[in-house]
Formats: sequence, C-alpha cells, structure tokens
Amino acid sequence: MVTMNDAKDAVETLVRYIEESQGELREGLRDTPNRVVKSYDEIFSGYSMDSSEILDSTFNAEGYDGIVLLRDIEFHSTCEHHLQPFSGRAHIAYIPVDRIVGISKLARLLDMHAKRLQNQERITKAITDDLMANLEPKGCAAIIEAKHGCMRCRGVQKQNSVMTTSSMRGAFFDKAEARSELMQLIRSPPLKG
Repeated sequence: MVTMNDAKDAVETLVRYIEESQGELREGLRDTPNRVVKSYDEIFSGYSMDSSEILDSTFNAEGYDGIVLLRDIEFHSTCEHHLQPFSGRAHIAYIPVDRIVGISKLARLLDMHAKRLQNQERITKAITDDLMANLEPKGCAAIIEAKHGCMRCRGVQKQNSVMTTSSMRGAFFDKAEARSELMQLIRSPPLKG
C-alpha cells in the first residue's frame, strides 16, 4: 500500500528532477509535495464514489416518456497518458421508463468519472453504462466536448482543438428521430439570466 508519505516523497522527487535540485528545496517549493498530495485527494476523489449510490434515489416518472437532458455541464479531468488536465462540457440525456433521477445526480455521475485518471472516451461510455444499469431507460446518451492540455501545451500545441465523443444507447442509438431531437435540444440557444 502506498502511503501519503510515499506520495509526498514521489512529488519531491519530481520537483527535484524539474528544478535539478540536489540540496534543500527553495522556499516556494518546500511545502509543494504536501500541497500536491492534498490537491490530488480532491482532484481524484472519483475513486471513492460509486455510481449505484449516486443514482440510488429515483422518483416516479408519472408517465413522462420524453427526453430528459442536462446540457452544458462543465467538468475537469486528468489525462491518464500525460497527467495533463482536460476540461469542457458534457450533455447527458435519457428517456425514462418508470423512474427519473434528480438532475444533480447526472452532474455528480459525470464528476465521479471525471475525477479519476481518465481518457475522454472512457468517461463518455461509463456514463451511459451507468445510466443503463441503474435507471433502465428507453435510451440514454452522453456527448462530451473538451480541450486537452496534452494538445495545447505540448506536442502539436493546437490551442483551439476540441475533442468530441458520444455514446448512444437504446432509442438514441436505434432511432434517428430520437438522435435528431436530442441534437436539436443540445444546439438550442442558451437561457439568459
């Protein structure tokens, strides 16, 4: 088991590698290992969450069988390949059968997956996997748009590139009209005020 002190030692080793420092760390870096490990507890808190607990509280849909969409949900994650940040917005939708879930649960589900070492494709698929398993809707969808630090500050250095991923299940995968309605809802003008 890796301890907090092991993690702090690893960060100090990285800082020394970057700074080419052999002696005592300069004042601004002395507490950096501690700060980094504490920030990682928050940034990677998704490992301590469970989708079945997030989606455990549902309500009677009372016959509602249209699209439920929470769009433009901001998120931040960390790329597992380079440990670089990526962030953007997600759109999560489902068509209920009998049960609906509070809208904050959709944002929490996104956060659970984003607050782990990730790739965007895995987050997108995991959201629809969880919705299908826990809500058993007629269909569900997740569309994520993000800018990646590994594209912006290293390698090809393309500042304005946006990666888009989607996962469609059930009616959104099988029926073009359901997909079309979903895309129209996502593209509708944002609310003002």
